[in-house]
Amino acid sequence: MKRKEKLSWAGTGLFTFLSIFYILPIIIVLYNSFKKKSYINLEPFTLPTEKTFAGTENYLNAIDQYGLLEAVGWTVFITVGSVLVILVCTSMCAWYITRVKNRFTKGVYLLCVFSMVVPFQMVMFTLSLVADRLGLNTPWGIIIIYLGFGAGLAVFMFCGFVKSIPIEIEEAALIDGCSPLRMFFSVVLPIMKPTYISVGILETMWIWNDFLLPYLVLDTNKYKTVSIIIQYMKGSFGRVDMGAIMAALILAVIPVVVFYLSCQKHIIKGVAAGAVKG
Repeated sequence: MKRKEKLSWAGTGLFTFLSIFYILPIIIVLYNSFKKKSYINLEPFTLPTEKTFAGTENYLNAIDQYGLLEAVGWTVFITVGSVLVILVCTSMCAWYITRVKNRFTKGVYLLCVFSMVVPFQMVMFTLSLVADRLGLNTPWGIIIIYLGFGAGLAVFMFCGFVKSIPIEIEEAALIDGCSPLRMFFSVVLPIMKPTYISVGILETMWIWNDFLLPYLVLDTNKYKTVSIIIQYMKGSFGRVDMGAIMAALILAVIPVVVFYLSCQKHIIKGVAAGAVKG
């Protein structure tokens, strides 16, 4: 066997091991979600047996007792609404500040980039107070807050892609009578599809799994996301419903995994498209 083939097999084996090691925690959570909660702490690394198997009891408990389905509904609403607003607003902003070069657009770009390096802890208490006074402590209001926090990375990525779009395409659309708004949605936006998908995945993963921002901003007496519900499953005096937590974690992971797998081919296309653009 040649040296290259040996290295190839060694690399395959190494990354296979790392992949299994990486998904092992998810597998442990999955089979523990079907155990009786008294056995999860005692035997966390053993598969369910006839004695320890709880069936769907943990899942039903998480849904009925803790209102997980309602939390999933609010999480889906906040995630989808926030991602759509971020994609549309930041792509238009990036297109404008890339094509219109002056001090104002340069300042907006620098502010967006600077926002990525500001720690959330610096603004979280002030943000909570302002959101409460402005009535943004609802699933509709928090979308605006997510737009502010997600704009930095999105504008940065969109600007990099817009620079690779030939200006001649837009000039031809203007000659054909397109207004700037129509030109963006009919010409520029379809070209930016690979970046839309990449940014959409990043923002979705962040917003779906976010705990701190909804916990600080939302009125938790009325609205709870999945992350908040899982935290609430830890009761007072150290009491923890491990069965319900395991079931809730699996139900929270499934939508993100399905979303990622459905977009995986588009991610590969996007990387390939970005690699050949001049």
